Amino acid sequence: MKCRTWMFALTLTLLPLLATAQLSSTQKIGAQVPFEFAVANKVVPAGMFIVETTAISPEILSLRNADSKVNLFILASRDETGTPAGNYALVFHKYGDQCFLWGMKLKGSRTIYRMPRSKAEAELLARNVPATEEILLASLR
Repeated sequence: MKCRTWMFALTLTLLPLLATAQLSSTQKIGAQVPFEFAVANKVVPAGMFIVETTAISPEILSLRNADSKVNLFILASRDETGTPAGNYALVFHKYGDQCFLWGMKLKGSRTIYRMPRSKAEAELLARNVPATEEILLASLR
């Protein structure tokens, strides 16, 4: 009985600490995007965007722009690269005048967060439309 009470007290003590560690592990970056772009089948206007990992899961990203009232949750995939990123950045694929958010890089991390490909981008790829990659530097928020 003493052991059970002790374990319960220990659990109550450690649980908030673990939750706090989980919440503080989110990564948040901001970038001024000068063009309209699509992400997760949604077109959003140009503006200042904040992108962050969520405490729920590191694969769920939050994309926000307060001025245009954009608030999206995106299920991203995480890939590892050979070398750590030199800067915080948002990576876009451009097909003519259409832009798609492709990923997010975090300075010093080898992890790249890749956004799901939208239907419109998949159609452009199927038609072999040439794409360029545009990288916008971001800052830690």
